[in-house]
Amino acid sequence: MAVTQQQTIELLLESYSMELETVMNYLANSVNLDGVRAEEIKKSLAADVLGEIAHAQQLAGRIKQIGGHIAGSKVLGLAMGKQIQPVTDTTDVTGVIRSVIAAEEAACAQYKKIIKAVDGEDYVTQDLCIRLLADEEEHLVQFKGFLKEYATS
Repeated sequence: MAVTQQQTIELLLESYSMELETVMNYLANSVNLDGVRAEEIKKSLAADVLGEIAHAQQLAGRIKQIGGHIAGSKVLGLAMGKQIQPVTDTTDVTGVIRSVIAAEEAACAQYKKIIKAVDGEDYVTQDLCIRLLADEEEHLVQFKGFLKEYATS
């Protein structure tokens, strides 16, 4: 069954919202974490914020290209994933790592959903989502590596 243009826009808007939520949570955790062991995670999250903003910008551009409209924060209601909220214990580095892994897994699943939905219908959107998926998979592998290190120490 072919996906409609409106369905594609809705899928892309969901990804756009997820990216913006990720930016807010990564930024918060990159500032809030405390402790010597947290420094590498903080640096990585701070760097990832810019990448996630770039993802949101690319999605917004594509949404506009195919006839959609980018809403502001009031309409978006950015609170989709409770598991990726900033931790309250500022020394819970493992909790932050797990929340990043959950966010990256959710993003990968969303991009795979779009890639499959638009297959054979919208190659530009599919290509964009394949590139974004590659970025998210790279982040996922990095943070799974961090988790291995923290789990053994």
